Amino acid sequence: MKSLKFQVAVLVLISFALGCSEFIVVGILSDIATGLGVSIVRAGHLVTLFALVYALVTPFIATFLGRFRHYYALLALSVIFVLGNLLSSISPNYTFLLFSRLLTAVVSGPMISLGFTFANILAPPAQKARIVSYVFSGFSIASVFGVPLGTWISAQAGWRAAFAAITVLSVLTLLLCLLALPREVRSQVTGIKGQLKIFTDRRIQIGILLPLFSAAGFYTFYTYLRPILSDQLKLGVKAVSLVLFAYGLTAILSNLLSGRLAAVSGLKLMPAAFTLQAVLFLLLLPAWKYRNLALVLIMVLGVTMYLLNSPIQMHFFSVAEDDYPQSMVLASSFNSIFFNFGISLGSFVGSQIVAWSGIPYVGIGAAVLALVTVLLLALLNLINRQASRNS
Repeated sequence: MKSLKFQVAVLVLISFALGCSEFIVVGILSDIATGLGVSIVRAGHLVTLFALVYALVTPFIATFLGRFRHYYALLALSVIFVLGNLLSSISPNYTFLLFSRLLTAVVSGPMISLGFTFANILAPPAQKARIVSYVFSGFSIASVFGVPLGTWISAQAGWRAAFAAITVLSVLTLLLCLLALPREVRSQVTGIKGQLKIFTDRRIQIGILLPLFSAAGFYTFYTYLRPILSDQLKLGVKAVSLVLFAYGLTAILSNLLSGRLAAVSGLKLMPAAFTLQAVLFLLLLPAWKYRNLALVLIMVLGVTMYLLNSPIQMHFFSVAEDDYPQSMVLASSFNSIFFNFGISLGSFVGSQIVAWSGIPYVGIGAAVLALVTVLLLALLNLINRQASRNS
């Protein structure tokens, strides 16, 4: 039962369950607002606060759990994850639902950190980047298939039923973790201060800014993708759903390409990739007049959305393995932590652009942030070359 393929499938299922749990509120926001008698804005706070707690709490819990056997730490977190979704499924009011969502957020970041740690430990060296990209793809699959299914369940049986379905999925994931994952795996034991030493490394200081600014750039645009399709490009409801589904497939492709790039060139090709992304964002402004051209640009942008995931994750693993083995679980959390901070920054920047200039100009702000990412990538590649020469 503990073949590598089975273990990787379970790790992908973990990220899929986490993705469904995190993203589901977006798909059922109106149902929650109506069902609990709150405004859509207040219901939206469930998304904002989830991401904020996720980002703020994860490094502390990951640091604390780094001292324990990863198998038992993951199981303990999984039990709390099941409980959080179960409480969401029976929430009688908004306050109770908010509490249950924040409880789920507290454990979601450390769970995926441990998932990536297992992927890095279990995978043969030649397959690490590819397997890490598979684990990342669980989130994209959740966005493409899991969230629409949850939205359909909510429409048929109520929003609580959607959380009940995620609870069942979470229990199944927990049981498979019991069967699949090795029990003796742990990182080098050290105190919290020793684990935090990794933050003194310039490769980490620059590295953590990359998921932040890359996500900020993309979510300046992506946050408004639905109104872009319906209001700017004047697509009907069915056409919007079809385009969003196709866009989700490009995001899955992006994750798979990310693994390939990480294995072949690491971060070396990333400046070129984000320069291309910035150009595509800039081209959106004149392309709005030509619907088909704009749709092509949007689909190509989807392919660039997650290209950084595996290369930067492998960068964090490499630095931790070589110089800070005691910080492996903490290092595994960096991408998800700062990506969530980037989502918050990007959605804020996008909202300001829309308020002051309108939806057509979100590509300009996204391009600026993508170019910041290019500069940071160039700097990090320079630092890595210097470190390689000195070693």
